[in-house]
Amino acid sequence: MSSSLSAGVPVRHYLQFSDLTASDYAYIFERAALIKKKFKTYEKHHSLADRTLAMIFEKASTRTRVSFEAGMYQLGGSVVHLTTGDSQLGRAEPIEDSAKVISRMVDLVMIRTYEQTKIESFAAHSRVPVINGLTNEFHPCQILADIFTYIEHRGAIAGKTVAWVGDGNNMANTWLQASEILGFKVHVSTPGGYEVDQAVAGLRSSDSYQVFSDPMEACAGADLVTTDVWTSMGYEAENEARKLAFNDWCVDADMMRAARPDALFMHCLPAHRGEEVEADVIDGPQSVVWDEAENRLHVQKALMEFLLLGKL
Repeated sequence: MSSSLSAGVPVRHYLQFSDLTASDYAYIFERAALIKKKFKTYEKHHSLADRTLAMIFEKASTRTRVSFEAGMYQLGGSVVHLTTGDSQLGRAEPIEDSAKVISRMVDLVMIRTYEQTKIESFAAHSRVPVINGLTNEFHPCQILADIFTYIEHRGAIAGKTVAWVGDGNNMANTWLQASEILGFKVHVSTPGGYEVDQAVAGLRSSDSYQVFSDPMEACAGADLVTTDVWTSMGYEAENEARKLAFNDWCVDADMMRAARPDALFMHCLPAHRGEEVEADVIDGPQSVVWDEAENRLHVQKALMEFLLLGKL
């Protein structure tokens, strides 16, 4: 998605995974690998010196805040951190006005909020790139990190199978978008009433995913098994009902055995051991959740650099 500066220079936003092309992703993953290598050897990479990132949080965060804030500082830039009390998007003043003001003072904006429409309204009136740090509908930066992690461990994801076990939420929607763009397959298994909505995910067709009522069948032959908490932020009132509905959708050793022998396990965290995943899976040898969490830092640095500077 893009808007434009008053001078006519196009601005690229990252509001959902489908905002970039397969070619863009190939570049970002390659760049992230370089940036990570430099980070590990304490080599400076100040490509965004004197640039400022504004981070707006309406939803609480650990990994998103640390990865974006540390990442921007490591790129030589600076960060302004705003919470609900500081900004009140659309409450203290219209979102459009907030966007016009904030984007005149910074170079980049990351927003973590509820409805996707909020971030779209902000982006439509922003003079600078806007990044989705999470909305109810999408979580593109997390899937960016997940796919980069898969590539690190197993090589190209094209042609592979990802099993999504659990809620048809923002993570599931984003996995489906990624599969359509990057050429892999997603096996989706959710309890009844919690299915993925193809219209919300914004897919052109159902060719890149298959739905299974049995999570064991979804995991059969998968190269990657991944899940999320049963109750996402904003749905806490449904917690008890969800625990009952999702009881058979806990990723356990049997599901991992149904997958390929070299299958990886991922979880975007925070995790509830004994609910959506058993401890012996998330803490076991196939789990790459800690690499996955760290990689938010590296892919987001590559993403911010790309949105501001293009392909270098």
